[in-house]
Amino acid sequence: MTHRERFLGCLLGEPVDRPYCMLTWGVWEATWRRWRQDGLGEEFPDFEAVRAQFDPDPRPIRLGANCGPCPKRAQQVLHEDDDYVTWVDGWGIQRRNPKANESMSQFIEFPVKSRRDWEEYRDRWLDPDRPDRLPDTWRARAAELTAKGIPIQIGYYPDVGIFGTVRWLLGDEECLIAFYTDPALVREIMEHMTDLYLTVWSKMAGEVRVDLIHIWEDMCGRQGPLISPAHWEEFMGPCYRRIKAFAAEHDIPIISVDTDGKPDLIIPPMMAAGVNYLFPMEVAAGCDVNELIRRFPTLGMSGGIDKRALARGPAAIDAELERIRPAMETGRYIPDLDHLVPSDVTYENYCYYARQLTRLTGKD
Repeated sequence: MTHRERFLGCLLGEPVDRPYCMLTWGVWEATWRRWRQDGLGEEFPDFEAVRAQFDPDPRPIRLGANCGPCPKRAQQVLHEDDDYVTWVDGWGIQRRNPKANESMSQFIEFPVKSRRDWEEYRDRWLDPDRPDRLPDTWRARAAELTAKGIPIQIGYYPDVGIFGTVRWLLGDEECLIAFYTDPALVREIMEHMTDLYLTVWSKMAGEVRVDLIHIWEDMCGRQGPLISPAHWEEFMGPCYRRIKAFAAEHDIPIISVDTDGKPDLIIPPMMAAGVNYLFPMEVAAGCDVNELIRRFPTLGMSGGIDKRALARGPAAIDAELERIRPAMETGRYIPDLDHLVPSDVTYENYCYYARQLTRLTGKD
């Protein structure tokens, strides 16, 4: 089978010769520093070189369209000292990051605080018809991936999201409050971004085969979704149904969503609106892929392997892989970590995990 055939077969519940083995998730920068300090050789210049030694199946590769602010905005450092760097990212979000420890940014300021801010930002940065949204090389890249049998993806983190973009523009708390105080603005942002995505994607999907539409949301925590299922259906459902119709028109078989945390309450409306692939199924948030496959047998999933087990050594890794074996044998599941590798994981433990996973899937 080609990589594409195996990838789609695993997620769509079709016969495959073996499970797909992607080794998707990389490492935190702090993890990489630890591995270097522990003696990782220079023959591994980056994590991709580490990953490549296990010969994993390829991740879906996206065509290089820009679905975010266009033209691209350069990052800008505002202040830096021995402990912190304060900077503005490509979306215009002001952040503060510690240098010594790996963590999420402290988000200081977001670019949209009013309807006027949104309209100015939209007109300046989010014009769907800008010709520079597509690189000159995208057709050649698509032909190369097709010839190699590698799954082709459109949509990517962090520039394609329905909830995700509203959160990125307004801020976490401000976004959630706006569902009640300015629902028209929330709808307008979601609808405009959907217009933008479909405008850009139609130029590619009309010419080349696409296998996967990917949407980044990150809209759940350990306690569950950040909005209710009713709000998901009311605000996001219409946008997702437009994407579903686009996928059907262009024979795109997979619509995937990336959301951390515990998404089970919003899985039913997501599936009804076309989503058929969800990850990373975080164990620390209460996600159990065996149980979720029982509850949602037509939903494709990946992730679900507790990254924390890697810090505890070979016995814990073996137990964790045995725990997810039923899901892998049931199908519609790609076994993988449930997020990036933390800094308490040694290089030796990561390599043990990667070897054991490739054996479990029959890749080795």
